[in-house]
Amino acid sequence: MKDVQKVLISACLLGEPCRFDGMGKERSELLALLAGKELVPFCPEVEGGLPTPRPAAEILGEGVFRKDGLDVTTYFKRGAKLGLEKAMESNATLAILKSRSPACGCGEVYDGSFTKTLVKGDGIFTQRLKASGIECISDEQYLQDH
Repeated sequence: MKDVQKVLISACLLGEPCRFDGMGKERSELLALLAGKELVPFCPEVEGGLPTPRPAAEILGEGVFRKDGLDVTTYFKRGAKLGLEKAMESNATLAILKSRSPACGCGEVYDGSFTKTLVKGDGIFTQRLKASGIECISDEQYLQDH
């Protein structure tokens, strides 16, 4: 992993109450490791137009759906586009993203059955960042590696 100074980070990991359940997911041990780096917080779900709190959503096939079947893919794609723009504007070369999220998951996400079943894959935002050459790692993997 390159030594980076600007890190795009899921806003919920900084404690911002932007998760689907209206909560944050602050990781103080993660923040301690990132001391001295410029953090660029972003929540693709909120920035894409979804409210907080909101019903949980999971990836199923090429789309993102709520448990009631409502297709929210457009919001996730809009957020991913805006997040990529923010990453590029800030010159962030690394993104630390919330594990298992349908937007930010890195390496594994829930399978769309709402049974907490994990499958290999990336969230919509992570896919967009990786396609543009930005290194992505989950919060859990970053903590494990450092």
